[in-house]
Amino acid sequence: MDAAVDTAKDATGPLLEVSGLAKHYRLHGDIYSKLAGQKTQYLKAVDGIDFAIRRGETLGLVGESGCGKSTTARLITRLVEPTAGEVRLKGEKVLGFSEARMKRMRSEVQLVFQDPYSSLNPRKTIMHILGRPMQLHGIASSYAERRERVLELLARVGLGLEHIDRYPHEFSGGQRQRIAIARALAVNPELVIGDEPVSALDVSIQAQILNLFRDLQEEFGLTYLFIAHDLSVIRHISDRVAVMYVGKIVEIGPADTVFANPLHPYTQALLKAVPEADPDKPPPELTLKGEVTSPVDPPPGCRLCGRCPLESKVCSESAPPLRDTGDGRQVACHNI
Repeated sequence: MDAAVDTAKDATGPLLEVSGLAKHYRLHGDIYSKLAGQKTQYLKAVDGIDFAIRRGETLGLVGESGCGKSTTARLITRLVEPTAGEVRLKGEKVLGFSEARMKRMRSEVQLVFQDPYSSLNPRKTIMHILGRPMQLHGIASSYAERRERVLELLARVGLGLEHIDRYPHEFSGGQRQRIAIARALAVNPELVIGDEPVSALDVSIQAQILNLFRDLQEEFGLTYLFIAHDLSVIRHISDRVAVMYVGKIVEIGPADTVFANPLHPYTQALLKAVPEADPDKPPPELTLKGEVTSPVDPPPGCRLCGRCPLESKVCSESAPPLRDTGDGRQVACHNI
């Protein structure tokens, strides 16, 4: 692979900007509900989020299952078309890209999925899986050149020559994820989005893959959007953290600051819910009561209404915007 460009984290302008991004899925009722005059319902998977990622940094996106993290990844890469909002890559509007520009964008932004077994074609060898993206993007013209680059990629992720002609089912879960990472690197991307890339792995293998991500970032100057629900994973790999709850981002800030002094009640609840590895200590006390707000036509106010210890009248009337708290982070709460 080409030598990495040493990109400073404070380079002018963010690599990726997301503003007002939303995805609403229309729910089709049955014929009886339509005859009864019931209004159309919408599942608001992502509902107007804003964040930016600087070159060379890792933004961790954390939240419980179903909050819209994976949908956000698919919206950024246009695997799913957004209902509203804007995505800018290096200042360019992604939603306005032509077909030719979208092809180039596919080489600039790559996804690593949660389950490598389902994202790798079981009928193809590793040579084909890693070599085909190079061929499509014109990175290596001849088979010999592609094979050489594939071998180099395998070496980068801790695999060898003996693996190049095998099929995905012949590898362990950790090895398959290494192959998925190598495939992402095959087209020399600038931004890599990891969609729960270690959640399906054993804890010891998770540590190896996380360290691999960090080594590759340092070597190739990569920028990461790292999605996970495991706070320990996010804390280990992230420079900044964005906390998501029912389609909304409720807190963004430097990882050390957020973990040391969380401001939003939901962030506080997430951290308090992490059990300690001590059998003599009681299980963590849940600070939020009740059920998670449904993303289907949610109320107009804060999504944490009915569960939040800081709740006031204004919380049920309007959704709090993300506002700067003056310490390098933003929080969406009327009462902070």
